Amino acid sequence: MFEFKLPDLGEGIHEGELLKWYVKEGDTISEDDPLCDMETDKAAVTIPSPRTGVIIRLTGNPGDTIQVNQVLVVIDEDFKESSIQQIKTIKEVGPEPETKKIAAPATRRLAREMKIDINAVTGTGSAGKVTKEDLEQYEAGKKDVKQEEPGAYTEVSLEGSSNNGTIPFLEIDRLPDYEKSGPVEKESIRSLRKKTAIKTTSSTILVPHVAHMDECDVTELENLRKTFNSTKEKAGNLTLLSFVIKAVSSLLKSYPEFNAGIDPHKMEIVYKKYYNIGFAADTPRGLIVPVINNADQKSVAAIASHLVSLSNKGRDGTITAPELTNGTFTITNVGAIGGTGVVPIINYPESAILGLGRVIKKPIVKDDKIIIGLMLPITLCFDHRIADGVRAALFVRDLKQMLENPMVFMTGV
Repeated sequence: MFEFKLPDLGEGIHEGELLKWYVKEGDTISEDDPLCDMETDKAAVTIPSPRTGVIIRLTGNPGDTIQVNQVLVVIDEDFKESSIQQIKTIKEVGPEPETKKIAAPATRRLAREMKIDINAVTGTGSAGKVTKEDLEQYEAGKKDVKQEEPGAYTEVSLEGSSNNGTIPFLEIDRLPDYEKSGPVEKESIRSLRKKTAIKTTSSTILVPHVAHMDECDVTELENLRKTFNSTKEKAGNLTLLSFVIKAVSSLLKSYPEFNAGIDPHKMEIVYKKYYNIGFAADTPRGLIVPVINNADQKSVAAIASHLVSLSNKGRDGTITAPELTNGTFTITNVGAIGGTGVVPIINYPESAILGLGRVIKKPIVKDDKIIIGLMLPITLCFDHRIADGVRAALFVRDLKQMLENPMVFMTGV
């Protein structure tokens, strides 16, 4: 009998949402056949069967959250009649518990005496072992919940926090009972939305955000873009974003503090010597940030091609975890939707993010004459622990000069 546990789905991913089973109990499956679809905060993936055999037990239904290293499926590799009998037995008496917590016999006995389901207790010991202190903490937590009144505070752990972290917990005022006032609809926060909630909250609390804003005259850049797109020899569709990514990836070499990260435990700034530019993309699953690796080494045309490919993968759910990781700087562009500007949240643990607004025609003064220019609002949000306002102003100034004189960095197109 082979117990297949949910494998590691990528760096920092501890769970996934079960989307679909391709098999049912009693089915025969071959090695590498599709077993199920799982959705993580990075991407949707298909899990193949690791063995050939008969499906004895499946864990969970679509919509359930499965933890990494939790038994996902039990497969009988022997193809015996006993397999079918075991399936019938499981269906009649019910499956065994899906997971069993690690605990000493004395701890299990104490849990029974305290009338606590030990599998519901989070273990803090080695390898997740449940200790006596964990049981006492769990019991105290149950009492606190009973004693809490509306408006009481709850301690909420932040992802990645620890006793030596910068902020170990956050007190949140409990919500009022909205159902007393009228009908409500509730939706569980999970998968990508859960990850977004955790990451943006962590970034907002941990990082002292500062925003520097300006406008760029992209009239010449727009003319150049249209010229390239009308040239038959040029493949693809060059967008404004592809030019901005090229400019930013080149400029970051002169402003390493905006291509960095901070380790609050070691009190170190980590300067990355590679330039992987992420871009915010809206998908049916929610917001994702695909990454264009080594953007500084790519032409604008190549960047434009990657933008299209990664955006399409994000929309149809085929984008992979590696295509969503290892970013060093992020750009978010809300111009296609509208708005005069945006103040984005830094994609933690990066140190800066660039927000692009909508390009609009505006009267501007150039050579002492009033003309109509295409103006692009930009906002650089940065981590004040790493950089100061002067450097941000210089970065935006240089970026503005590059976008207003695009041939300066267009030799690689």
